[in-house]
Amino acid sequence: MKNLNEQAIQKLQNGEYEKAIELLNKAIEEDPNDAAAYINFGNVLAQFNELEKAERFFQKAIIVDEEAGLAYYALANLYYNLERFNEGASLYEKAISKGVEEPDVYFMLGMSLMNQDKYKLALPYLQRAAELSEHDDEAHFQYGLALAQLEIGEEAIKQLEIAVKLNPEHADALYNLGVAYAGYEENAIKALSSFEQAIEAQPDHYLALNGREIMKQTIESKGN
Repeated sequence: MKNLNEQAIQKLQNGEYEKAIELLNKAIEEDPNDAAAYINFGNVLAQFNELEKAERFFQKAIIVDEEAGLAYYALANLYYNLERFNEGASLYEKAISKGVEEPDVYFMLGMSLMNQDKYKLALPYLQRAAELSEHDDEAHFQYGLALAQLEIGEEAIKQLEIAVKLNPEHADALYNLGVAYAGYEENAIKALSSFEQAIEAQPDHYLALNGREIMKQTIESKGN
């Protein structure tokens, strides 16, 4: 027999939100110290953009169980979406310290730091996310961007190439790979090819369009 939280999650997956809320209310009535019920209730509220209410439920989950890593993680996601990156980063760190090991927690901590221009601090978390999610193009892309920001060119190119291999339509990865080829390898031919692929994936990619013109001029000036 599934417990009330498990039943509620099943209802959520089926889109039966009212029934899920009834079950979560019942779970909280039966056990006011059930952190999972508060977390699940908060997730439902966040889904419906009831962010202040969701915040209170996540905070309540932490009050009733300070070891509930997923409560810190859920609250961190809420703050991240509100662009409260500093608070979010602290909570992602707390979630990790409480045993949350999913690749996404490392990725989101890295992104919280990236959004504060703290590239060096973001690097190990994005690296860990890429290691744990070998087939996640976005993890490799963001790790590559952080490396590029720190001018670690060879490894940045490697990560961006992985991102493009995983997702050949990733226009931003293709564009940044072109920038890396031009800047670190000084290879205008490879850069031009990457910019053209980015434009093929996203025809209105202004930066790639601009990069293509610059590389064409560079190649012409060298007489290649």
